[in-house]
Amino acid sequence: MHRRAHTQALWRARWVALVVSALQGMVAPAQTPPPVAPRAAVIPGAIMPNYRAIVQLAAPAVVGITVTGSRKVSPQDWLPWPDEEPFSSLFKNLPRGTPPGERAFRGQGSGFIITADGLVLTSAHVIQGAEQILVRLSDRREFKAQVLGTDPLTDVAVLRVAASQLPVVRLGRVDDLQVGDPVLAIGAPYGLEQTATQGIVSAKGRALPGESVVTFIQTDAAVNPGNSGGPLLDASASVVGINAQIYSQSGGYQGLSFAIPIEVALRVKDQIVAHGRAQHARLGVSIQNLNQSLARSFGLDVPNGALVVSVARDSAARSAGLMAGDVITSVNGQRVDNAGELGARLALLSPGDTVQLTVWRNRAQRTLSVTLGRASDDTAPSTQRSAAAPGQLGLNLRPLTREEREAASLDSGGLMVVDSSGLAARAGVVAGDVLLAVNGTPVSSVEQVRAMIARKPPAVALLIERDGDRLFIPVELD
Repeated sequence: MHRRAHTQALWRARWVALVVSALQGMVAPAQTPPPVAPRAAVIPGAIMPNYRAIVQLAAPAVVGITVTGSRKVSPQDWLPWPDEEPFSSLFKNLPRGTPPGERAFRGQGSGFIITADGLVLTSAHVIQGAEQILVRLSDRREFKAQVLGTDPLTDVAVLRVAASQLPVVRLGRVDDLQVGDPVLAIGAPYGLEQTATQGIVSAKGRALPGESVVTFIQTDAAVNPGNSGGPLLDASASVVGINAQIYSQSGGYQGLSFAIPIEVALRVKDQIVAHGRAQHARLGVSIQNLNQSLARSFGLDVPNGALVVSVARDSAARSAGLMAGDVITSVNGQRVDNAGELGARLALLSPGDTVQLTVWRNRAQRTLSVTLGRASDDTAPSTQRSAAAPGQLGLNLRPLTREEREAASLDSGGLMVVDSSGLAARAGVVAGDVLLAVNGTPVSSVEQVRAMIARKPPAVALLIERDGDRLFIPVELD
C-alpha cells in the first residue's frame, strides 16, 4: 500500500508540473514572435463616415430645382456635344435634335438651403435663361424662387424662397479636406430627387480648361445631369462644395466630378446679398502653365508658377510693372503652382485690394505690390495651354510691316515667321506666327535673335502671337 501511495503521489506531482508548465507557456511571451500580416493603415484623428447619419442630417436641406423658359436655338446649339469637350456642366438644358428658332425648355438641377429664412445656393448654369424657377423641399413642399443674383465666372447663383424655419445645411471648410477623404453627394440626377452617392476626394485645386476662375474639388462620387448645384458633404455632414461639372465623353458619369469650393460660393453669396452682384478683382494678364522646358528656359529648377504671356494696357499689372515672361510664384505669401491657382487666388480678392506678388524675372526673384482693378462682367482671367512638344530652332524671320504691326496692336518690335522647320516646327511654331520675345526679351530684328541663339542656351522660350492670342513655346536646343 505504501509503495502504491508513493507512486500515485509521484504521478500527481508530475501532472501538476506539466499543467503549470503549460499555463506558463500560454501567458509568457515567446522569445521571437511570429511575423504579423500587415494591417490597413489607421490615421490618428481620421473619421470613419456614417453615411446614413450624413444623409439624415443634410438631406432635409437639399432641394430639387425645376426651371422653365424659352430661348433662341441656333444650329450649333442643337448639334451633339463634341467629343473634344469632355468637361461638361451637369445641367445641359439646350434642346437637341430640334430645328433652330424659339423653343421652350425645361430643366432640373439641385440646390441646398443655407439660411432658415430661405436663401438657397445652386449653380448659375442651372437657372440660366429660366423664366420660372420652382424649388421643391424634401418634405414635398414647393415654392417659386426669386433670383437674387448669379455669377457666371464662378458658376454660383443665390435664390430666395418665401418661407421660414427651414432646415439648413452645416457649412464646412475646404482647407480641412484632404485627398482620400470620404465625401457624399446629394441631388436629383435625372430628376430622381434625394439621391445620395459616395466617394473620395481624388484631387484638390483642380483647374479646368475654359474661363472659370475656380479651382475645383475633384471627386469620384457618382454625379449625373441634375446633380448640378447640389451639395458635396464631408464625413462630418458639412458642405464643402457645390457639384458643378463632370468629365464625360458620353454625357453621363465616367468617374470624375468637380465641385466649387464652399468658401468661393459663400464669398459670392455675400456680395450678391449686399450689392446684387459679385465683384471680381482683375490683374490684367494672360497666363499659361509652365512645363519643364519652359522652366529651364527661364532658369527655374521646377515648373511651378504662372507664366505671364501678355499684360493688358491700362491694367493693374501694367501699373505695377509686370512684364511678359515674368513667372508669378506666390500671392500674399501663398504659393502658386500653376496658372489655375493664380486665378483662384485672385477670385477670392476684391477690386482695390493690394496684393504682394512674388515674381521670377531674369533668373532672380523680386516682389511687386499690385492694387487690383475690377473685372468686367464678361471678362475672366485667360489661361492658355502650354505648348506640347519641344523642338529645334529653324526659323525664317523678317521684320513686320507697318500694317502687320497695327493689326497685331504693336507699337514696335516683333518678327514675322515666314517659315518654320526643324525643332521649331516640331515645337509648334508655324508660318504666320509673330515672334515677340525670346526668353522674355522683346525682339525687333533678325540679328538680335541670331545673337541670342549664338550664345548657345540649352533652351529658349519663344513668345508667339497667333490669331490674336499669345503663348510661350519652349524649344530645346541641346
